[in-house]
Amino acid sequence: MTSVTSTSLQELIDRADARALAAAGLACLDRCLPLLAPDGADVLRPVWAAVARGDGAAWGEAVAKARVELADAAAGAREDAAPVRAMLDGAPADWTEVPLRDWTRSCSEAALALHAGLDANGAGPLHAGELQRQRAVLESAAHGPTGLRRARDLSTEGGRVLRAVVSRRARTT
Repeated sequence: MTSVTSTSLQELIDRADARALAAAGLACLDRCLPLLAPDGADVLRPVWAAVARGDGAAWGEAVAKARVELADAAAGAREDAAPVRAMLDGAPADWTEVPLRDWTRSCSEAALALHAGLDANGAGPLHAGELQRQRAVLESAAHGPTGLRRARDLSTEGGRVLRAVVSRRARTT
């Protein structure tokens, strides 16, 4: 990532604490989840709850449960869903900054690449919207539990956008 905006995103990731990192990575996964499991948004609800509480033990348990619940989704998923499965599989069980930061970076890059790939002209408005949401999630999550509601709302909005794009593409092909 080379643009000024992307650099700013990386700086936000570098400065984020464990809760903000978990929220940012989870938000990327949540927004891209429609590619893996179109009806799977509720599966991540316990993971979001663990982030809100800042509960590392609950985080690890909720991530493990989500992996199990979404295990069958990979079989019927779209071809471009492999990076989404990798985001879920790569979520660290440990609630510590280093693994969370690495995971958040990889989720960020995968989500941006997926959105660019779905844009008609490469890195167009879908990609730009994803980049803007990632920055907004990190900025919101930096405000602690109160900012997580906005982060989750942004994630939900991004998931709806992605579902709409995928649905539109399916109708036109």
